[in-house]
Amino acid sequence: MSSDYVPVLEVTRGRVAESIHFGAAAVVDSNGRLIASLGNPRLVTFMRSSAKPLQVISFIENGGDQVYHLTSRELAVICASHEGSDEHVEVVKSIQDKVGLLESDLMCGVHQPYNLAAQEALLKRGESPTQNRNNCSGKHTGMLAYARMRGLPLTNYLDPEHPIQKIILATVAQMCGIPVNLVEMGTDRCSAPNFAMPLYHAALGFARLVDARGMAPERASACRRIVAAMMANPVMVSGKGRFDTRLMETCEGRLVAKGGAEGYYALGIPPNALGSSSPGVGIALKIADGDLSIRKANGDTYNRARPAVVLEILRQMGYIGQKELDTLEEDYSPTKQVFNVRKLVTGETKTVFTIQKEGSPA
Repeated sequence: MSSDYVPVLEVTRGRVAESIHFGAAAVVDSNGRLIASLGNPRLVTFMRSSAKPLQVISFIENGGDQVYHLTSRELAVICASHEGSDEHVEVVKSIQDKVGLLESDLMCGVHQPYNLAAQEALLKRGESPTQNRNNCSGKHTGMLAYARMRGLPLTNYLDPEHPIQKIILATVAQMCGIPVNLVEMGTDRCSAPNFAMPLYHAALGFARLVDARGMAPERASACRRIVAAMMANPVMVSGKGRFDTRLMETCEGRLVAKGGAEGYYALGIPPNALGSSSPGVGIALKIADGDLSIRKANGDTYNRARPAVVLEILRQMGYIGQKELDTLEEDYSPTKQVFNVRKLVTGETKTVFTIQKEGSPA
């Protein structure tokens, strides 16, 4: 295991540690100060879907939401990795209707909706999923809307050389305080360009997203509208019962959260969370093994490491209270019993790290 990572979650069977998840994280304020870390805060890794709230900034700061009269729910779904429920599809379709797009314009590809009820309903009707069920359909609709607003071609909107993608990259790099030429590029599962950068810079981007003081007025207003939309519509950002949604609902406007594939997670804590003069804070986390989804007996899926590690980071940093932890504990407790199919306790999962705060002894 690379020295970039440290143990963060242990799974026991009896008294023996059977599995260990390794991770790395950076906690950065909007002034660029590294507050705390796990492992190497300069670890370069892809942001995956955690980048979505940053990817939409340039569209909003150029007035896209006003041009197309987007609602708060519609803006939130552009930032989303949604579960493909009928509710999500209706909101995505509403944006497409306002912009004059066809579902077939989306080049995100097709997969089954993550929402079980939607999966079963499609199967019962003998229908196959379409692009709008893709968890990234909101992002793609937003990119197409931006291209249409600028009078640019739609057919190659995912090409990294398309003007929209170049603008998005430049904006994300600016928010994260990193030169464009140092951002490593890749292709996401949905075929859109994606960005790899140090955890420090991704965390800085989220800190600035929630604390837009000192930015140009258009950029600051865009960031505030994006954050407000996500906080007001957590179900749009992910789905009922999913961790992003549950965390934002429980914290009631005190943070924004956005998960990504392969073990990535990012959060923004708005200014004044720790007092009247505290700056905004961003957190970027990477679980080394990808923290792949585990399917429960009822068909639902969950991630074993990220929710527990995120909550423990928030607890150790003082960004979440006991009331909120108690609300989330049953599903996402940092320490949780493991049961077999007969409901016998076989072990537990537990976080095993102390976050390294700047200035504290190693």
